Amino acid sequence: MLSAEDLHRRGVEAINAGRARAARPLLERGLTRASSDDLRARIEASLAYVAAETGDPAGGLALCGAALEREELSVETRGILQSQRALLQMRSGDVTGALNSFGSAIDYLGTLPGERARAHLNRGGVYLQQGSADAAAGDFADAMRDFSAAGLETEVPKAQHNLGYAAFLAGDLVSALRDMENAAHQLSASSPVLRAISQQDRAEVLMAAGLTLSGVLALEEAARTLGQHRLVQRRGEAELTIARAALAWDPERALAAARAARSRFTRTRTPALRVRAEAVVLGAEVRLRRTKPSLVARADELAEELARLEMPWWAIDTRLDAALVRARRGEIEDARQRMARIRVPARAPLAVRLRERDVRAALAERAGRRTDALAHLRRGLADLHEWQSSFGSLDLQTMVTGHGRRLAVRGLRVAVASGRPDVLFEWSERARMLASRVQPVRVPGDDQVQADLRELRSLATEESSRGSAGRQAELRQRVRERAWQNRGSGEYDDPVSLSDVRARLGADRALVAHVVTSREVAALVVTSESAVMVDLGPRTALDALVGGLLPDLDMAAAELPGVFASAIRSELRGRLGRLDDLLLAPLADVVGDRQLVLTPSGVLATVPWSILPSNDGRPVTVAQSATSWLSRTEVPLRSASAGFVAGPRVAQAEAETSAAAAAWTSAMVLHGPDATAEAVSKLAGSVDVLHVSAHGRHSSENPLFSGFELADGPWFGYDIDQLTSVPDIVLLSACEVGRSTLRGGEELIGMTAAWLHAGSRCVIASAAAINDAVAHDVLVALHRELASGLPPTTALARALAEVDTNGPPAPLVCFG
Repeated sequence: MLSAEDLHRRGVEAINAGRARAARPLLERGLTRASSDDLRARIEASLAYVAAETGDPAGGLALCGAALEREELSVETRGILQSQRALLQMRSGDVTGALNSFGSAIDYLGTLPGERARAHLNRGGVYLQQGSADAAAGDFADAMRDFSAAGLETEVPKAQHNLGYAAFLAGDLVSALRDMENAAHQLSASSPVLRAISQQDRAEVLMAAGLTLSGVLALEEAARTLGQHRLVQRRGEAELTIARAALAWDPERALAAARAARSRFTRTRTPALRVRAEAVVLGAEVRLRRTKPSLVARADELAEELARLEMPWWAIDTRLDAALVRARRGEIEDARQRMARIRVPARAPLAVRLRERDVRAALAERAGRRTDALAHLRRGLADLHEWQSSFGSLDLQTMVTGHGRRLAVRGLRVAVASGRPDVLFEWSERARMLASRVQPVRVPGDDQVQADLRELRSLATEESSRGSAGRQAELRQRVRERAWQNRGSGEYDDPVSLSDVRARLGADRALVAHVVTSREVAALVVTSESAVMVDLGPRTALDALVGGLLPDLDMAAAELPGVFASAIRSELRGRLGRLDDLLLAPLADVVGDRQLVLTPSGVLATVPWSILPSNDGRPVTVAQSATSWLSRTEVPLRSASAGFVAGPRVAQAEAETSAAAAAWTSAMVLHGPDATAEAVSKLAGSVDVLHVSAHGRHSSENPLFSGFELADGPWFGYDIDQLTSVPDIVLLSACEVGRSTLRGGEELIGMTAAWLHAGSRCVIASAAAINDAVAHDVLVALHRELASGLPPTTALARALAEVDTNGPPAPLVCFG
């Protein structure tokens, strides 16, 4: 017959494995066989946890309280009971009680490092609820130390995972990803419940990194797992996280998830969690633009409750909801008074600080105080960029731009309404620079990433790809997440001023910033002499022309029978003419015959600017922003040496690169089996001009896995990060690799952005397919001009002037 000690041990093992219901009968049998008050109390502490986990937190607390009334308990047992009571108080939302009980427990448990570690681990969870990330991190570090001292190495990953979550709340996404990744392997081998709980935390980090859909899917899977194990409260917590995440992008979904969570917390009798769910329900209604007076009264009540529960950031968010409703109802003075009472400290989570700035800006905008509105928006974006600058990964920098999109959109709207060129220029720059303001860093080479990329190349070949999809997905995710862990520069650039741009444009160049809001299209034309705003009409006209443009360009590049080719290319010329009439022709009087620098809105990413009628023969540069363009023009381009690469299975590749190389006094050329990833990487690090002719592919799911085919497989955007130096000028004669994915409304990411981020000064590529024969002729002509000393924009303009306008288009664009 099993002893009371054996039954207790087995019950605790079942609890640790996430099987609380299976633990109950073991513990109840052990309780009947216990021969000492100490053992009975310890078993009751475990039963208290089971009661709370299965929907009776009040019963669990009562068990702990009764056990603590025994007088003959050892110090260690009192510590265990206090720790368990604190855990249940934490789960019930009694933050003050939990912190007091955990403090007592840690004092009692000096001789039991394993139990003391659990107390530190759980007290850290209370600090997380409070939003006290630093205090939580201290407890999790102590828990890791004590688990190791007790020989409980299998428990260390739990503490390390939580340490990562504390880093996430503190805004240190890089450390969060690192700690969670280090803990993930052991946690994934644990019970389904523990995997689901850790998956829930990790999902929050992924969503903060901009992977909203991936995060929500992971949360939904976690909620299902917890539901299957009948852990009602845990499932509600997962649903509450889904609801909070969905507030910004799908308030209807947030409303449904928050209501489901509220229902579960009502069933489990956890009022503190129910209050939080109710706050998210209200937040979803506010984001659905509901303005019933009752919302304000509810918000005031909930904010007071949240403050009593020591949830300051939740309380602030709810007070912001109330002020926003008042402002939308036209009750500006009441809203202003409410905002005057809200104070958000610098240590508040970034999301809270950004929302406060946005609400203050919204109130100022409604009151007609544009200057104040823009000041709030600037401060919000400065907070975002300070956070972004901690990331060394271009992928991560662009993914988190969604956090600033609302501020940038509001800033553009206010700027357009101001009618002032200097204000519109500033906010055109700020909207385009949600990621590119961050000063890039050259990340150190990573042997593991390089090995993973080599394996990916080998698996991606046609012979090896069968049956390897799972392994490829694993490798892609690992490469991506290791890149996320690179530290950033910690610095970001301020946008240049309109006066600086005018002073540096020169007499022969104009800058045009196209601004697209939800309703209208405008352009700011800047020359050394003037800055002029031009209204280009409603957005609907633009959407009709841009929609379907890329497929039309792709089709026009194909080798088709004469009658079909003529019809398709004629239709494309008509569409390009109408785009020109909308975007460039109205600017002709100001632009004249000057060269153009364009900083177009992200929705114009597929426009082949170089071949629009107004730009025939005109040198055109498409820049991320005026700020980035000016920084790239400070030093003359290097163009003394050139290298050429021809990938496999491209009919004209070897002929194109050989003919282009002939324009240079000496050039390095890689053809056939010599064009391997390693050889191309060496070549890219040793020349000023790199020309690649190969099959290309744009990956919209993860743009830095866009790439071109080489002899031994694809060469990815992530390979660029591994280069010690990059060419100043890159020419990509590869279909699709000029395409970009739009993130955060204005930020574009793809192969072109990867080269520019790494330090290249100019990338010539096409967002659409390009006919092989046309690419051959244009690029060979371009190299003749480049080799003679002309800048890339002028060389491209002259080369395009030789193209037959009735034939396949050559939608090559000079980016930089």
